[in-house]
This record gives sequence, C-alpha cells and structure tokens, in this order.
Amino acid sequence: MNSPSIVPPIPDTRARREALFFETPRDKLERIALGLVWPLMPKRIGYLPGFARVWLRDAFRSGGGLPDPRIADKGGVAGIARDLSVETLLKAYKRTLYPWGHVGPFKWLSTDERCVLFFNELHIAKRLRRQMKQNEYRVTFDSDFEGVMRACAERRPGRFRLTWLRPQIMHAFADLFDAGHAHSFEVWNRDGALVGGGYGVAVNGVFFTESQFSRESNTSKMGFMLFNWHLAKWGFLLNDGKDPTPTINEMNFRMIPRTELQAILDRGTMEICRPGRWQCETDLKSIADWMPGEKMEALTP
Repeated sequence: MNSPSIVPPIPDTRARREALFFETPRDKLERIALGLVWPLMPKRIGYLPGFARVWLRDAFRSGGGLPDPRIADKGGVAGIARDLSVETLLKAYKRTLYPWGHVGPFKWLSTDERCVLFFNELHIAKRLRRQMKQNEYRVTFDSDFEGVMRACAERRPGRFRLTWLRPQIMHAFADLFDAGHAHSFEVWNRDGALVGGGYGVAVNGVFFTESQFSRESNTSKMGFMLFNWHLAKWGFLLNDGKDPTPTINEMNFRMIPRTELQAILDRGTMEICRPGRWQCETDLKSIADWMPGEKMEALTP
C-alpha cells in the first residue's frame, strides 16, 4: 500500500491547529488523575486483568504491525497504538480497530459488537423534523475541522470531565483530514457561530463517527441527520457509532457482531468514500421529510 498523499496545511491552518490542539499543564494533570480513576470504576474494574494481559503480550510482540482484533480483552483493547500515521490508521480502521485512550500510550480498540446505522433504518423524531423545517441553521462539511475537534474535546455540563481527544490524536486526525479521509460537519446559527458538529473517518464505504458536540438544542442531531442523508445518497454502506449512546439509540443504531462489520469493510471500496473535501449539497429544510429507505433519486431536492 502506498502512503496516502497529504495536502500540507497552509501556514494559517497550521498555526490555528497549534493554538487549538493544546492542553494546559493543569488540564493535563486533571486528565491524568481522572484517567487513572476511570478504569477503577465498578463497571470497568473487571477489565483490568484482561488489559494487563494485553499490555504484557504487546510488550513482547515482535514487529510494529497491527494486532488481531479477535484477541481484544472484554473492554475491546487489542494492543498499543504506537504509530498513528495516516497509513497505519487507515489499515487499522479497515480491520475494525480504532485508537482511544485517556492516559499513557493510545490503545487499539475493537469490541466484539459495534453499534451501527444502516441508513434505511434511520429514525428521525417528529420534533426534530419540525425543527429542521424551520431552517434556522446552516450546515457545511469540512469547513472547520479544527474547530469541530476542539469543541468535541471541551468539557460538557453534567458529564464526567474526561476526554480522550488530546493533542497527539487531534493532530493525527488532522493528518487524516489533510489526506482526504477524515471529515466534519458544522452547524452554524444565524449569527455565524459554530453551534454543533461532528467528525469521523471514511474507510471502505463505512463512516466511523468519532465524536459530536452541541452548543444549542439539537444542533448536532440535525447536522448528523443531514450528514447521514449525504452518506446514504453517496452509496455508503453504514455509519459505525462504535458504542451505544442514548442519542444514537434514538436514531436506530443497532448492535452487530464485529465479524459482520469486517465483512462489510472487506466488500467496500475507498472509491465509495469520495476522498478529498466534501461539500454539503442541500439544507436541513429540504430533507426534513426524508423517509429513509426510499430510492435515493427521490431524495434529491
């Protein structure tokens, strides 16, 4: 496999990334402290022996290749992610592996089951359709990848104040973006402020959603609906949300075995993913009446 070509960021973008992909010493200490507490919580402490075995096995593993996802522990940890280059990340996603980790080196994760969306099964709540018809927000794609990542890493009210989006992984995803394989959607209010969005990675006809954020009610949900409309129209096979959450459960994401996801990745192609910058082709109002499962020719406004 040839190394994917990366379009170097312009100087202003490079400087902006350095400013946004930043962690203060205080934030770093807090992340480390919370990250050490995280695995000791009752529902996770049982994973520690398995993780220790993975760590020891990886320490003595020869070569720098990717681990076999089938050897992952109960928490999904398959090995240590020492290389976060574009080429390695693309190979990893094609094998159902993805990087994650609050403290220490990043890990390769691949759980036995994945929470995915088949586009013909997408559910759009009536209240969300009504809000989309008001067309109060503008949605763009790939226009502020850095701003979306920074917002996804911010603390969220009412949630455990811990993020895995540290500077190293943010720069790795930015490299994927420069290579045309990572993408974002942005939701803007009438004042021109970024109030919602999300990002992820497109590999072999599958979009791997990494994170989303909202600063105003339902903004990421509306943007995500429009984003999934485009994925369906462009011929993507599914959207992988990794783990179930209340938000994606409402949309009819469902669990499938990792083996099924791997089979889908094996038959998909990178051409489906439209490498390069993506453009939003319509607006929220135009797809508010979308009935997932209908022929895509009928969806074009």
